[in-house]
Amino acid sequence: MTVKIIDKKAPDALVVPLVQDNRLSDLLSDIAHRAGVDANTLQNDFRAEAKETLVLYEAGHAGRRFYLIGLGKKCAFSDIQTALRSFSHRYKSKLPLRLGVDLRHFQLQDIPRMTDAALRGLSLGLYDIGRFRTSPAPKPAPLFGSAKSELDILVPAEAIAPAKTAAQRAQIFAEASKQILDLMNAPGNYKTPLMLADFVAEQAEKSGFSVRAVHVENIEKEGLGALYAVGKGSPNPPVLLLLEYGAKTRKSKTPTIGLVGKGITFDTGGISLKPSANMHYMKSDLGGAAAVIGTFMVAARLKLPVRLIGAIPAAENMVDGLAVKPGDVINTYAGKTVEVTDTDAEGRLVLADAMAYLLKSETPDVLLDLATLTGSIIRAIGTQAAGLFTSNDTLATALARS
Repeated sequence: MTVKIIDKKAPDALVVPLVQDNRLSDLLSDIAHRAGVDANTLQNDFRAEAKETLVLYEAGHAGRRFYLIGLGKKCAFSDIQTALRSFSHRYKSKLPLRLGVDLRHFQLQDIPRMTDAALRGLSLGLYDIGRFRTSPAPKPAPLFGSAKSELDILVPAEAIAPAKTAAQRAQIFAEASKQILDLMNAPGNYKTPLMLADFVAEQAEKSGFSVRAVHVENIEKEGLGALYAVGKGSPNPPVLLLLEYGAKTRKSKTPTIGLVGKGITFDTGGISLKPSANMHYMKSDLGGAAAVIGTFMVAARLKLPVRLIGAIPAAENMVDGLAVKPGDVINTYAGKTVEVTDTDAEGRLVLADAMAYLLKSETPDVLLDLATLTGSIIRAIGTQAAGLFTSNDTLATALARS
């Protein structure tokens, strides 16, 4: 899909995001005039509620239409992205090859943010989860989003330059996000620890960061006992991936951020076997690792002025005669012993080894670990938020704001 930033000559199919504010009535009147419809009827039919969509066909012009998208009373980045993503997902099989998004009615200072959020939302709405499907898709393949399609984003003339920068950023984020979604949604037989290592190596070469793999023979030799214990029950050996982006120098004040992501490519629970009903979802137990990989991909592609160091302990938590047993005592890289009373608590074990190993050669300004660590967090706060635990209130505030 080709993305263009323009200030005039809108295409026939035009998406218009609208906020529930004191300008809504005037904007709807203008759209009604352009479409040749009654303004009072339009204002009665469309209230700009969050994710509300109204398709409005212009009188006397076949194919010319407006997609009015409600953003609700807020205009935050996530509201825009969510609304456009929902629209794109619902209408993708009906959208034409050329589509426009009209942002000219927003404040000039908001245009870059709106461009970024709208483009990300539209792109992510096109994501197809049926990557491994062999039977024909139930709906025709969408034209919009294909290589021949075009997305025109209309902005005021004076906002074209910053909007182009925002669009480039949005495309990098959206592309990386779709690759990470593919990784998350892939079944366990398509992403063993070594397959994950190959994926990271490929992305490192394409994006511009480095990666080093510590394989099973060295995992055991170097004393990464917790990672080895979790992975030894699988025929697919564990691997520790060490990622790095940005130059290491004492002369620069560039911040150094450490990222550690849980990379359990499939989690049966081990000897403490999980119930079978929802075990197929455990193909996504590498969510923390996926987030770290995506962060490195985006940071490198955007050439962010930051230094990142990362560690991903990758393993399968499986069941065989070698698997760690409840009551076993294992050694960790930090030199502490751990009694394993529940083999389904493997996440904290692999993270402990990965964090200790990462910190042996460098001390980052901040160290973050990301993990699908326990279903209890969902029972506690639901699916619309993530749990955040830290003793650093400044860091917590910065992450929440971000």
